[in-house]
Parts: sequence; structure tokens; C-alpha cells
Amino acid sequence: MKTKIAVFLAALTGITVLSVTASPETVVRADLQQQGLKVATFAGGCFWCTEAGFEKLPGVREAVSGYAGGQQADPTYQEVSSGSTGHTESVQVYYDPEVITYAGLLQSLWRQMDPTDGKGSFVDRGNQYRPAVFYHNEQQHLIAQQSMAELAASGRYSKPLATELTKLTRFYPAEDYHQDYYKRNPLRYKYYRFRSGRDQYLEKTWGDDLHPDFTQFGRGQQQAATSKMVSSQETGTTNRYSQFKKPSEQQLRSQLTELQYEVTQEDATERAFQNEYWDEKRQGIYVDIVSGEPLFSSKDKFKSGTGWPSFTRPINHSAVSEHTDTKFFITRTEVRSQYADSHLGHLFSDGPQPTGLRYCINSAALRFIPREEMAAEGYGELLSLFSE
Repeated sequence: MKTKIAVFLAALTGITVLSVTASPETVVRADLQQQGLKVATFAGGCFWCTEAGFEKLPGVREAVSGYAGGQQADPTYQEVSSGSTGHTESVQVYYDPEVITYAGLLQSLWRQMDPTDGKGSFVDRGNQYRPAVFYHNEQQHLIAQQSMAELAASGRYSKPLATELTKLTRFYPAEDYHQDYYKRNPLRYKYYRFRSGRDQYLEKTWGDDLHPDFTQFGRGQQQAATSKMVSSQETGTTNRYSQFKKPSEQQLRSQLTELQYEVTQEDATERAFQNEYWDEKRQGIYVDIVSGEPLFSSKDKFKSGTGWPSFTRPINHSAVSEHTDTKFFITRTEVRSQYADSHLGHLFSDGPQPTGLRYCINSAALRFIPREEMAAEGYGELLSLFSE
């Protein structure tokens, strides 16, 4: 629909819209980061509107329209708008954390779109307009999870949230004519925005709370998230998830794949030799797919021949809990994560020394973080596990 409106306005005004291929960049722009700015990536439907919304916030230096969440490299607008690449229209926001926090940006995002519509955004329909929060590190992940949980519990919506929460892998800036569209083409932008129904929905949903002081949100929350990531020197464990709140069933179904949900929430078992990490050999850590809490290290992984990731021990004993499992007329020891309470797998006493144990774990319950990415992901304190 956005394309149709743009074509209609182009004909009306006599202005031709040219197609320019976007150049791929790395996940973030180094020049802006060198200015002390932080970066966040969101999808809230039409990027003309979300770019405009974020650039009006205090502390935001720049918002860049682009594409994220897809498989195809260097996609064009025509390709993305066809719905064939898996991308969704997104914006990358560069902001001064001394002025506005990541939590404040999230509060603005919720007031720019419908977080319960996972199949489009207002008049624009299709996967290419789905809402999403693309977190860059584990700190953003934690803050976004809490913000989404609070939004879901607010009673503001009659439907469950359908906003994707996933790690950013690649962001492609959109073509030049999409950047600052609301400034360059104010008439066409205002016409499109009014016809989309966005503002009418937001005013009805938020009322007097539509335009708060976004700089007030998250003060102290970011520091709290950072403090949770500090290891306890007394116990050698990580207490960052001691206040983790498990997402609702609806959020989990939106956040996880079908297999991940069945394994972690319904105690299912994935197929041997047909899972992601059974033969993973790189150095790194394995964290809970739901909460991100660190569970196992590659240093304790061994080839068991079973077809599932196997470890001699968890990173620390408090990382997992053990439960008696009497399903299938046998007694086994089930292993679950401590804070997310995800079903991980089972514990057996046929492992190698030094423990003689075998933690047989489902790949679908885990997310692997390579050693070289641990610091950027917020697990720098666990790099000591790989010290010689």
C-alpha cells in the first residue's frame, strides 16, 4: 500500500522516484560510535514514520532507515517490499546515553506502532512490515525483555504482543531517497501517514500518555542491568538473572521457534545428530535460549557419540537445577535452567573424568556465543574460563 500511495503521489506531483541500490554496512556505523553514541535497531512498520519519530527525540543524533531480519544480502527496496527476502523495514538509532536511555527509546517505539500486529503495520501488510526489537548485546536484550513484559501486563491491549525480539545480525541502509523522507517530501509523507491510520490508532491507544518525557525512562535500569552481569567473586557464579521475569506464553511463542518452544516449555527432545550444536567445536559458551543465562562452556564439552551436545559440568553448579523425571516408565535426572526454568535435557553418570557425568542437552534450549563475541554480548567476565 505504501508503494501504491508513493506512486500515486509521484504521478500527482510529477516527481519521479528513482531506485538506488543500498550498500551493505556492518552492523553499526563506526564514525557515529566514535562520537560516544550508542546504537539501537528497531522495526515499527513503515520506516519513514519510525525514522521521523526517533529523530524528534532529545538525545537522538540520527536515525537511518534500512532493512534487518532477513536472509538475502544487500536487498533493494523492491525486493524487500515483495516480502521475499525475510527483511522488515527497520531503523538504526544513534543516541547519546547521557540524554536518553535504551529504555526510553523502547517507550518511544511502543508509542509509534501496534506491537500486537505481527503481520504488518496499519495499512502496510506483510512480513516486511512486522514489528521487531533487534538487540545488539545482552544488556539491551534484558532491558527489552523487561519492557515488553511490562507492556504486556499493562492491560493496554486486548491482544497479546506479537513483536519479534531477536539479535541483530546485519543491517542494510535503505536507498538514499528513503532517508529523511519526512523532511524531503513533507507533503507526500503527511498524506501517507494520515491515510495509514497510524496516528488515529496511537491517539486512541495512548491518550494523554502518548507524548511523555522520554528522557525520564530507564534511569538506574541500565546500571542495574549492568550490575547483574558482574560475577560474584565469593561464589564464582553469575547473578545477573536473579530477578529475571519469565515472559508470558504468548511472548515465548513469538520469541522462540516451534522446536525451541516444545523443548524448553513442553519438555520435548530434539532429534539426535540433527540439531545445531551436537558437533560444534568452537570455543565459547552456551546460554539459555529464553533468558540468556550462561549454562555451559566449550571447555567442558566432549564427543559423547549420542548426537546431542554433551558436557561434563555446567559453568557453575547454581546455573542449573536437577529434578526427578519418571516419564516413559524409567527414572532419570532432568536438568533445567535456574532462572528461566527451561527444560534443557538430562544428566547421566557415564561421562568422562574429572566428573564422570554427562549433561546431555538439547541444542534447541541453547544459544552459542563464540569466544570472540562474548565481550560484545556482555559476557566478558566469563572470558577467564578460557585463560591458559
